[in-house]
Amino acid sequence: MNKYLQLFRLGNCVMGVIGLVLATLIAAGTDIQYHLSELVIAGGVVFLFIIGGNALNDFLDREIDRTAHPERPIPSGRMRPGTAARISVAAFMGSVALAVPLPLEAFAIVVVAITVMLAYEGTTKKMGLVGNLSIAFLTASLFLLGGAVVQRLDATVAIAAMAFLATLGREIVKDVQDMGADVDRFTLPQRIGARKAGIVASASFLFAVALSFEPYLAGRFGIAYLAAVLVADGIFIYCSGVHFRDPKRGQRWAKIGMFVALIAFLMGGTL
Repeated sequence: MNKYLQLFRLGNCVMGVIGLVLATLIAAGTDIQYHLSELVIAGGVVFLFIIGGNALNDFLDREIDRTAHPERPIPSGRMRPGTAARISVAAFMGSVALAVPLPLEAFAIVVVAITVMLAYEGTTKKMGLVGNLSIAFLTASLFLLGGAVVQRLDATVAIAAMAFLATLGREIVKDVQDMGADVDRFTLPQRIGARKAGIVASASFLFAVALSFEPYLAGRFGIAYLAAVLVADGIFIYCSGVHFRDPKRGQRWAKIGMFVALIAFLMGGTL
């Protein structure tokens, strides 16, 4: 693979833009046709943001990757570390510059997300729960950005909160699963034990379920949303129990639950 495309993780970039488009559809519905220019700009912001994060990760983890991912551009010798660092800086700066014409709320979300990403790669990644919270926020911020781009931030707050809680639960479950291999991170399971950390993860999943009713009770979405989100809720409830026996299955079903929840919000926003 081309070393630059491998550094960028092009698939992740495309998935991020798709996530933004879906979030914007949830917020604007059929009115998205009036916000196409903002959507294109925001898509570029997300694309560059992900490139910046991936390049920074490869630069900082270059020694670890010699063993864990020797095929990546830096450990394989196809790219100098300084090149990846410069690409990261340029991508983050480009992301901020491109966000300037967007509504103020959208610009603020981009700046905060970049700050959280830099802190994560530099420090909080190894801080266990703080790192989990950082990843959860970055996931949620994509949905917040989708709402802010069309000046309907209120329409995506609920799914952003669900994404935050579901991602937090999944990250904690992953740390339980990797408890024996984590030697350079002080994770929540290592602090309080696997079972207590699992209870925190379950609470996150169940709080996501509780929040899922808000758009229906507030009258923003109708019965189609409720029917679909109940399926997602069932999956999250299942996750809240199964991960104690099988963490790998728990985190896998959490991803499925988030996908079903996204479909539910799309139905609510467009039907």
